[in-house]
Amino acid sequence: MNHTKGGLVIFTANSHPSSRELGKRIAERLGVELGKVQVYQEANRETRVQIQESVRGKDVFVIQTMSKDVNTTIMEMLIMVYACRTSCAKSITGVLPYFPYSKQCKMRKRGSIVSKLVASMMCKAGLTHLITMDLHQKEIQGFFNIPVDNLRASPFLLQYIQEEIPDYRNAVIVAKSPASAKRAQSFAERLRLGIAVIHGEAQDAESDQVDGRHSPPTVKTTGAIHPSMEIPLLIPKEKPPITVVGDVGGRIAIIVDDIIDDVDSFVAAAETLKERGAYKIFVMATHGLLSSEAPRFIEESAIDEVVVTNTIPHELQKLQCPKIKTVDISMILSEAIRRIHNGESMSYLFRNIGVDD
Repeated sequence: MNHTKGGLVIFTANSHPSSRELGKRIAERLGVELGKVQVYQEANRETRVQIQESVRGKDVFVIQTMSKDVNTTIMEMLIMVYACRTSCAKSITGVLPYFPYSKQCKMRKRGSIVSKLVASMMCKAGLTHLITMDLHQKEIQGFFNIPVDNLRASPFLLQYIQEEIPDYRNAVIVAKSPASAKRAQSFAERLRLGIAVIHGEAQDAESDQVDGRHSPPTVKTTGAIHPSMEIPLLIPKEKPPITVVGDVGGRIAIIVDDIIDDVDSFVAAAETLKERGAYKIFVMATHGLLSSEAPRFIEESAIDEVVVTNTIPHELQKLQCPKIKTVDISMILSEAIRRIHNGESMSYLFRNIGVDD
């Protein structure tokens, strides 16, 4: 049954077979067929897109999931959006469940804010609206000069906890670092559970250097400043020993985060929780990048189960590690598309979501 007005076209790109699978699920829920488009790479690795049906005056939605070849994925998206724009589409909405380069949203020494660059390219290509999910930093929305709907996967993960973890009332929500304490607090308050925070593990580059602008010279120089002025140097950080703030003894530990990519920190957190008496350990995250040897490390670790959504394809990783489970979020994406196309309010999808969620 068609749940939308006429004039809706949904395209998927070639980034991964799972991108088309997610597109099919969304199209089935909306009662429409996927649009006809051909996306391929020529012999010289250039991406070519051919729209094979009319999009003049229609609302176009381009669904793109991120594959390991992130740069090709972005180019497919940009070229497809631009092709729809030059074909006189009424509006072009990008559906990127995981926004690429979202970790590079802060200045690092003499680097650049790459997520701002990606946002600018998408707007320049012709995107008029963006649907995404659980941005790594909510402030990334400000990089766009178009409307951005940052949906949440937490309702689906909370439902999984309540339905698939029989003794979840005996659980404690764990933040593997103070940086993810707000997310853990949000989960804990909704489930009426306690919270624990792990502090003191080796921090990654992202949390270690907030803005990257503290790179003092190795040799003291006074020629560049007034002789009477001496700028004090920042005291270097010293990692404290690992501590767990909160009681996890005899409890189920549920570690929550937005992205699970390099699993070293999760494995270390699981070992710490085991030492403190947790008898079962779950990891819940929205985006399961699971790069490199992540499946093997998870399989060999103290982690009992890793639960992620299908914002990013990870079928191969699931074959390598049966501990990885998937939660489908096509329902909320299809409802967002339906509401945008029909001109309905999006507030229903953000009910009970606070500023800090």
